[in-house]
This record gives sequence, C-alpha cells and structure tokens, in this order.
Amino acid sequence: MAKELKYADKASQAMVKRACDEEIKTVWDRYEDMQPQCGFGTLGICCKNCSMGPCRIDPFGDGPQEGICGANADTIAARNLVRMVAGGAAAHSDHGRDIAHTLLMAAENPESDYKVKDADKLKRVAAVYGIKTDGREIKEIAADVARAALEEFGRQEGEVQMIKNAPAARQKVWKDLGVTPRAIDREIVEIMHRTHIGVDTEYKNIVKQGIRASIADGWGGSMVATELSDILFGLPKPIRATANLGVIDKDYVNLIVHGHEPTLSDIIATVSQKKELVEKAKKAGAKGINLAGICCTANEILMRHGIAVAGSVMQQELAVLTGAVELMLVDVQCLYPGLETVTKCFHTKLVTTSPKAKMPGAEHIEFHEDRAVEIATQIIEAAIDNFKNRNSENIHIPKNTERLVAGFSAESVFDFLGGKYRSTYRPLNDAVIAGRIRGAAGVIGCSNPNVPYEEGHIKMVKELIKNDVIVVTTGCNAISCGKHGLLQPESAFKYAGEGLQEVCRAVGIPPVLHLGSCVDNSRILMVLANVVAEGGLGSDISDLPVAGAAPEWMSEKAVSIGMYFVASGVYTMIGHPLPVMGSKNLYKYLTEEMEQEIGGKWAFELDPIKAAHKMIEHIDKKRAALKLKPLMYAQAFEPVA
Repeated sequence: MAKELKYADKASQAMVKRACDEEIKTVWDRYEDMQPQCGFGTLGICCKNCSMGPCRIDPFGDGPQEGICGANADTIAARNLVRMVAGGAAAHSDHGRDIAHTLLMAAENPESDYKVKDADKLKRVAAVYGIKTDGREIKEIAADVARAALEEFGRQEGEVQMIKNAPAARQKVWKDLGVTPRAIDREIVEIMHRTHIGVDTEYKNIVKQGIRASIADGWGGSMVATELSDILFGLPKPIRATANLGVIDKDYVNLIVHGHEPTLSDIIATVSQKKELVEKAKKAGAKGINLAGICCTANEILMRHGIAVAGSVMQQELAVLTGAVELMLVDVQCLYPGLETVTKCFHTKLVTTSPKAKMPGAEHIEFHEDRAVEIATQIIEAAIDNFKNRNSENIHIPKNTERLVAGFSAESVFDFLGGKYRSTYRPLNDAVIAGRIRGAAGVIGCSNPNVPYEEGHIKMVKELIKNDVIVVTTGCNAISCGKHGLLQPESAFKYAGEGLQEVCRAVGIPPVLHLGSCVDNSRILMVLANVVAEGGLGSDISDLPVAGAAPEWMSEKAVSIGMYFVASGVYTMIGHPLPVMGSKNLYKYLTEEMEQEIGGKWAFELDPIKAAHKMIEHIDKKRAALKLKPLMYAQAFEPVA
C-alpha cells in the first residue's frame, strides 16, 4: 500500500494511513502498481497517430530512428507535445464557453437563477469588445458581451479580441511571429489537423501552432471564463476561511463539491443555507448542512463565499475516507475514476452532473443552468437523505485545519496597494524598483503522485518568499499553501525576507496571494499587464523580473498554461520534464532557442529548492537588465551551479 507521505499535511498523512490499514487503494497505490512506466512515453518518442504503428524511436540510437511513415523523434515529440496543449486549451476554453452561455441566458431570461452581480466588471469587459454602455440597461450590455465572448470561439475572420488586454509590445511580438490567435476552436482544430499523419513534420512549425493555441487559451478562453465568472458571481475580494480535511464536521450533513465549473457550485453555496433545507437536515438528525470543496471548485466558492476548502486534487479520495461525507458532487476535470471505488467502501453517494463527465457506478443528476436552483435543491436533499446511512463508528476525521486569506484579483491589487481613492499599481512597481521586493513568481498547478506530495509546492514557495520574491498562486498549489499556513499575513514574519516582510506589514497581506482556480491563471496575466502599464519596469512582460512554475504538474491543462506563460514572455519552470527528452533538438528549442523568438522559455528541475534558485537567478538577470537598485536587504543567496 501507499508509502508514508512525509512532507504532506497531517490530515492527508492520517487518511493515507487509514486507507493502508483498511486496504483501500488510493491514487498513490495505483501509481506504485504502474511502475515501471513506459520509458518511450516518458521521453515523448512513441507515436500511435495511425494504424501503421504504434511506432517508437530508440533513445539510445541503436534501434529505429524513424517511424514507419518516416517521422523522427523531433516530429513525434513535437506532435505529442502540442496535442497536450490542444487538450488543455480545449478543457479550459470549453469552461469559458459554458460561462458565456450562462451569462447570455441570465441576460435574456428574466426568470434565470443567475444575475449580473458585478456591473462595473461587465462594463470593463464590454470596453474590451468595443460595446457601448452609456444609457443602456445592464441586461442589454450583458447579452452583447456574452455574444461577443462566444464569437471568440468560432469567428471565421479577425482575431481573438481578449488579447487586447496584453501589452502592446507583447501583441506585436505575437503578430511578428505569426502566432496571434484567430479563434479558440480554430487553433485547437488546427493542432489536430497538423499532427495527423502526413501533415506537419517540422518540429518548430508544429510547436508554433501549439504556441498559438495556448495564447488562445490563456488570453482567450481562460480569460473569458474568469472575466465572465466575475460578472456573474461577483469579483472576489480578500476573504478569510479555513482549509484541510478537518473542515468536515461529523455533526452535519457533509456535501463536498469537486471539479472546476462554478455554475452549479455557486448555486449550491446559496441554496444549501435555505432555511427549509437546514430544517430538513436537522430533522434527519444533523445540526445543519456543511459544504466544502475539493480542487478548483473549492477555490471558486472559497474566494466568493468564504466556504472552507477540504483539500486539493489528491485529497478527493481522502475526504471520502473520513466516513463522514454524505455526497460528493463532481462536474468536470481532475476527477479520479478511482473515486467511485473508494465511495463504495463507505456510505458516500457519488453524483456526476455534467454530460461531458459520467462515471460507471455513480449516480448522474444532470445539471442544466435554466433549472439551477431546482437541481441544486435535489442534490442537497439527496445528501440529507443519505445522512441516516452513516456508520458512526466508522468516522475518522482529522482535526487538522489552517486559517487562510484568499480572494485576491488583478483588480484588488489596485485597491489594497493604492487604497479606495487612489487605486494604483504604483506601490508594487516602486517596491520592486527600490529593491524591497526582488520580483514576483506565479507558482501554480496540480499535485502528482510521481513526487512527494506537496514537497515541491511548499519548499519552492518558502524558498522564493525567503528571498523577497512575492508569490501569486492558483489551483491546487494555492490549496497546499493554505494548508501549510502560507496564506496568512503573519506567515510573512515566519518565512519571508525582510523586504517582503515590510511590504506585507504595510499593506496587511500574506507573502503568497491566492488568485483563484487554475482557469484564473488569466488573473496573473492581467496582473503582469497592469505592472507593465504602470511603468518603470520595461515595456513588455518579458522585461519584468518575474518567473512562473508548476512544480508538481500533472494535466494537459498545465502544459497549455505553461506554454501561454512562455508565449507571454515568462520564464516557466516545471518539475518533471515535458515528454520531449527523447528529442535533443526539441528540448534545446524549448529551453534555449524559444526565448530569442518570444521572450520566454521552459525550464525543468525536479528539486524544488534548485528550481526556486534558478527562478531567482532569472529574476536577478531581469533586474540587472532594467538597471534597478540593489536589493534593500541583501540575501545570502547562492546561485545554482
């Protein structure tokens, strides 16, 4: 059974031990069962794009160096890589499409359960699309914005309009390189066309289309999802909450939401507190209804409602192992099929809600936005009805919880730095220029059983803030940071360098800022664009002393995210290398040559401390190029050999 999780939070350690004692397999056990994994696949040099194969290239040079059609390692690895970009871009962008449809429904249907909650954000997005707002009703503006957003996916002429949010210099880089995205779906489809047998075989040209599709994701589909979610559900504001499995309460009906789309979870958050449902739960023997989240759905309801986070993606099975979860509700993305097996060991009801993501053995209650409150009520009642099936002697809830502050956004940076009447990024830019803050890092992404759980996340983040690098975070990295106490303002005085401490003390913020779910990496892009617009730190994102990282990356979405950060001019570090190591030419292009074309590049380093130091070295190079002042408080920093 699973090995001991030495670096993970205490609650996860307790639940993994319980799984081991009761011989219930979790994700870590399935990982061990899969060893050794296919070396050809790891290196990215296997191809099954047609039925002449599968083909594989010998990485040692003694065997075949071409597939049956003649494709070599460069072609095969590049095709495999950009197909991962296509999958990731499709997932996040389809999320954006669904949000746009919901906004259109809210605008056109007066009986809709959804309303525009942030009219100011609506008007700002309308300005990006050139939509007039003066003298018009909110519902009219919302309908026009929704239709304009939907056009981003399938327009036949022109370009993705959301890229106007990028600095002008960055837009010129894309135009000159020929990677400005035309429409989101078009770029994804073109990847699939180019990587079909007998089409594109020049590895740099293949990657070029991957870059284009990733920009369509980050500055298109993902940005649509984030911006329109803020319009519908409200712009997040800094909010206090708690995290970890200890938020599950044995005295309450526990309902866990897991996945990524906020359309259902936001409604659940509201409906679960209805008086009649709370009374029904009490009649069933509980004290009330307790809602908590897993993965990015957790982040969505955390940052807008302050609802507790039960855990990150790799805790989805561990939450069930508490024996106290009446119902786990899932929508799309990062759902382990093994979850159904674990729920069968307990009374927990597993409910799928999306027609895109059904699971054998799970109950399916399909969610439709035009019946949101009705379906949310049905699901909550199912959880209440299941309370009586608990085995009270089989409940083991870890007591571990941690306080956190979440809910930051690109807009809130204006306010908490400049104040209500002088909203500005100037203090942030000045802190970097003066040397109080060395630079910034976006540390994001999944967790993966191929590395010690949470070690990559926490060691990297602590090393960065120790060296006066302020960190912004999303997704499961944000949840890990929350569980380890890094999302508290006082954590600056435990872990941060003196310069960053000063800034955190003056503003009252943590040294690590939680910006939302993984689709909300677009908020990080907007922060970078706003820093450039404020002035004093160059004319493009590639000039900034910043870096990005996904130390425990796992999904195709992470590949698309990484590629659009590289395409935006950001040095991007990941733990395990991309599956390209079987192609020396492609590896060199991604980690060296690409920077000359687009301003950013990839870097791979499994050791989180070494990875952090490489990021800091890059940040220092950018500071030197900008001729900024020396750091106000010198750090005992040793560059990586």
